[in-house]
Amino acid sequence: MAGRRRMAVGGHSKEIAGASAAARPHVTGGPLPALRVPAQPFVKTEYARFDQPWAMTFLPDGRLLVTEKPGRLRLFDPASRQMGEIVGVPAVDYGGQGGFGDVVLHPQFASNHVVYLSYAEAGDGDTRGAAVARATLTLDAGTGGSLSNLQVVWRQVPKVNGTAHYSHRIAFDRAGKLWISSGERQQATPAQDMQSNLGKIVRLNADGSVPADNPFVAQGGIAAQVWTLGHRNVLGLAFDAAGRLWEHEMGPMGGDELNLVERGSNYGWPIVSNGDNYDGTPIPDHDTRPDFNAPEAWWTPVIAPSGFVIYSGSMFPYFRGHGFIGGLASQALVRIQFDGVRAREAARYDMGQRIREVEQGPDGAIWLLEDGAGARLLKLTPAL
Repeated sequence: MAGRRRMAVGGHSKEIAGASAAARPHVTGGPLPALRVPAQPFVKTEYARFDQPWAMTFLPDGRLLVTEKPGRLRLFDPASRQMGEIVGVPAVDYGGQGGFGDVVLHPQFASNHVVYLSYAEAGDGDTRGAAVARATLTLDAGTGGSLSNLQVVWRQVPKVNGTAHYSHRIAFDRAGKLWISSGERQQATPAQDMQSNLGKIVRLNADGSVPADNPFVAQGGIAAQVWTLGHRNVLGLAFDAAGRLWEHEMGPMGGDELNLVERGSNYGWPIVSNGDNYDGTPIPDHDTRPDFNAPEAWWTPVIAPSGFVIYSGSMFPYFRGHGFIGGLASQALVRIQFDGVRAREAARYDMGQRIREVEQGPDGAIWLLEDGAGARLLKLTPAL
């Protein structure tokens, strides 16, 4: 094929007879203009206010379930802006960082109407720990509904003193496995103890039983639940388009982390951290112990990450595949750009308030919940 070469035109390869590299410019890509990310990409619209909201999830009909830490499950309709309540929720141990936590739909919710809830529950004496329960959701003809057949499928072991670092984020993967983040309850050392599920990411079947292919299943007991260990306070779990699980967790004084969750890995807490203890005493950095799994991205000063979504919608095509993390201390929405198993902060958008939760809406809009009393529910749409 002398005198012929191949060049890309409009995304397709075609042969150009008699062309030489010097005679024609090199053409790549397709005919569409490049996607540019606006410097201020969002228009914010307030839809409602909640009392100390923690998590939200969309129902198939477009309504929202929103948990409030003191122990209420709200039902909100963005179309009519009507607010209701779901009754029959479990009793929560409210105080500090404890209370009502996550809410997630079963992968077959459309047919079984099952929802999963996480919350702090009281134990003996002055102890408490996170629990995950599932229940059947029945919506009434108005603006409310009820839960029935409540069944606890997982608990933190052991229950301990204090009211911090429950984590208790919930996610389902494509195979229907249930993933739970379990904080180390500000106790540090349990994160390395395989007789405890504190400071771990747990993988279960939807009914709470242990999958036979978990990495530590041969050890039996609590260890069989564990997928990864050495975590501190994991407040974000999200799967990317390739099915990889990512998590973010709060560091101590510095060293907030974004990690790729890899089977059987130890992430080092409290032995290593890119932050220091609150009293100023140093903790060895991750690079001193290459046997531990180091973060893909980390922050000092901290952003105090909470809430996490990896965007897959069409409303913001230039953000597809990017992550969005809510910032509490940073009062920002932090955008993450991924490159396979690598990640970096790409941008930070000032929100002026602590951001507790991030969710993607059915139409591709990004929804935020602020933190605290009178917290706003915000819908973000393109500025252009």
